[in-house]
Amino acid sequence: MARAALTIQNGGFEGMSYELGLDATVIGRNPNTDITLLDEGISREHAIIEFDDGSDAFTIEDLQSTNGTKVNGKRIRSCSLADGDEIVIGQTAFCFALRD
Repeated sequence: MARAALTIQNGGFEGMSYELGLDATVIGRNPNTDITLLDEGISREHAIIEFDDGSDAFTIEDLQSTNGTKVNGKRIRSCSLADGDEIVIGQTAFCFALRD
């Protein structure tokens, strides 16, 4: 079974880790999101990470946010994630890690 985690790399929550499963994970400012960030610079529902059975990989998709989502410094609409990728949403940087 594919498993992965996002770990915050900066700010007051540095080191906090979120397990990613096969269900979609929504990141945003809305308290109802799976990962809620206290950042006025991000959308209420900013990005979503899902596991794609077809490609056997996790993908991230920007949910038409105002300020965008970056993976390894490049603004993306949607892309596959690899172990060690850096994801930046607003002021928060995450490290994506695959787990055995």
